[in-house]
Amino acid sequence: MQHFTIATIAEKSADFRRVLWTGEHSQLVIMTIPPGGEIGDEVHEENDQILTFVAGTGEARVGGEVREVNQGDLVAVPAGTRHNFINTGVNPLVLYTVYGPPDHADGVVHHTKEEADRDEG
Repeated sequence: MQHFTIATIAEKSADFRRVLWTGEHSQLVIMTIPPGGEIGDEVHEENDQILTFVAGTGEARVGGEVREVNQGDLVAVPAGTRHNFINTGVNPLVLYTVYGPPDHADGVVHHTKEEADRDEG
């Protein structure tokens, strides 16, 4: 069994992306988006994604819709849906996300978005 105090772990991480756990059918990832930063416009053709926000304020752009996101909000992104999440606040936008099936290499850590783009581009 893996047990996480997920909000606490996510809030303590300054990394853009850190894979915490990878199973056969899903994956748990924490992300920290700096003020003015974003995940980046993307589509996961094979992956559903559920994002839960634990700190900060941002904007969710999913499938042509735009909504504000705050601590405690959850956004579901079906596979094949274009999406982006932007930090609109003055503090880091912190979240954890579950991919199904896994999307990133097990255990990977990307300290910055630029590092993630280079590694996955």
